[in-house]
Amino acid sequence: MTKTSNSPGFGFANILKLMRYMTFPKMLFSFALILSLLNTGASLIVPLFTRNLVDKLSLDSLEPSVIYFLIGAFIVQAVSSGLSHYMLSYVGQRMVAGLRSRLWEKVLSLPLSYFDQNRSGEPVSRITQDTSVVMNLVTQHLISFFTNIISIIGAVSILFFLDWQMTLIIVIVTPFALLIVQPLGRRMYRISKKTQQEMASLTSDLNQVVSEIRLVKASNAETKEKSNGIHRIEELFRFGRKEATVQAVLAPFMTLIMMAVMVIIIGYGGYRVASGALSAGDLVAFILYVFQIVVPFSQFASFFTQLQKVHGASERLIEMMNMSEEVKQEGREIPHSADRSILFDHVRFAYNGEEEEGVLKDITFTIPERKVTAIVGPSGSGKTTIFSLLERFYSPQEGTILYGGRSIADFSLKAWREQIGYVSQESPLLAGTIRENITYGLERSVALEEVEEAARMANAHEFIAQLPRGYDTEVGERGMKLSGGQRQRIAIARAILRNPRILLLDEATSSLDSASEHEVQKALQALMENRTTVVIAHRLSTIVGADQIIVLEYGKVTGAGTHDQLFATHSLYRELARKQFQTSGSFT
Repeated sequence: MTKTSNSPGFGFANILKLMRYMTFPKMLFSFALILSLLNTGASLIVPLFTRNLVDKLSLDSLEPSVIYFLIGAFIVQAVSSGLSHYMLSYVGQRMVAGLRSRLWEKVLSLPLSYFDQNRSGEPVSRITQDTSVVMNLVTQHLISFFTNIISIIGAVSILFFLDWQMTLIIVIVTPFALLIVQPLGRRMYRISKKTQQEMASLTSDLNQVVSEIRLVKASNAETKEKSNGIHRIEELFRFGRKEATVQAVLAPFMTLIMMAVMVIIIGYGGYRVASGALSAGDLVAFILYVFQIVVPFSQFASFFTQLQKVHGASERLIEMMNMSEEVKQEGREIPHSADRSILFDHVRFAYNGEEEEGVLKDITFTIPERKVTAIVGPSGSGKTTIFSLLERFYSPQEGTILYGGRSIADFSLKAWREQIGYVSQESPLLAGTIRENITYGLERSVALEEVEEAARMANAHEFIAQLPRGYDTEVGERGMKLSGGQRQRIAIARAILRNPRILLLDEATSSLDSASEHEVQKALQALMENRTTVVIAHRLSTIVGADQIIVLEYGKVTGAGTHDQLFATHSLYRELARKQFQTSGSFT
């Protein structure tokens, strides 16, 4: 039966599943395992040499070969231990680096709906925190667990050979210790899982506050965010305290059991030496072998604690790796036919997929090829949703979007998005240089001359040239070192450089002053020539000359035509036009 989140088990199944997503250096791992076994073998030989050494010393007949063998065993043990530790650490780091790469690739492949439902800190925590837990198990615990088992089996076997009666005491005590470890392990699993969830929430909260620190300070919300952060930190502390409590019970208990065994062994062994049943060397060797059982056995507590943490972390990692991705199949080629218009054919869409009405309600309209289509309507009518569907951030629940007579879902996602240039109101920029932001997303090498030409067309070259480092100027996180108008012009330059077939403009000049807007409008007019252009318009003055204006009201198309046609026939459009143009007297 498959284990659920309520059944912690030992977690090995999840670790094996994760192995599929890791880069596994088999040869290096095998060599490291051999060295670990060599180290274990050398450690098992040392007590036997020690026994001979003690017995011969007592007989006053020390042989140099015994000392040489003992020194050799110590050297082999030290060298093999150091090399195996380095190699296993390398293997663990390499495996987790591969897993993190796969997770990052997965995050970038997830549909936008995932990010609508999950805060940005969630996947970040998976990639950083959860993988670190897995790495700690691989590099510090996993191999030592198996070598410790070999060490215990070897030591117990030799102990039975030396004195089966004393060995039987150890064998009888062990099951009682395991009965205590199992319930504590289950509790540790539940605690560690909640700890990782709380860590993810804390990471998400901190990321959000830091990324919006200007809003926090402008709103005098430092006290509120301080309180929220401290609450999260205290919750994390509470789970950490519970984890420490379990460990505080588990580790001393294991030590107590083993120390009790040691006392019994030494007392009973001393009696058997006195009676002549054992030699002094046998007792010394027996005690050394008991230590080789006690130390690994005490490490099992730490191993099972870490294993329960990995169990919870691996569940979340596997869940993420199994999430559905954006469809990036190699679809049909983008058509080069004469007709490349876009048709929304009875499209219905709701963001959660369950609303009866949805954001868009059975809309049908055509965006003619190489024409300018403007979309107007009240806030919340679905204008931005149309752009999201065109970008294939989402898929409609009903209906189809056609391009050149073919569904856009049939095209390769990468090839389709290469056809689109998108300039939004927010003008998002990434931390980096101005040049990197203008060329962002282009896989080809772009000469500085091309970047400058695109910037000139977007009326951005002049202000960029005046900056101390020009196109190599750092824009800061989210472009905060630049003004809103400057960010907008860089975003327009980025769209110009892509040379797209389809332009999506979400009021692209909204952040510009009058002089800059005039220049950029001229640049956009040149860019829109012979391209299919869709404009979301909030200011009707910017789309009066559009070839077609679509009026959206509450997710329905209620009108389509030119400015003059809609002004004459559509009451909502006429009302909007009068409100916006009444001061200038420029409406028809």
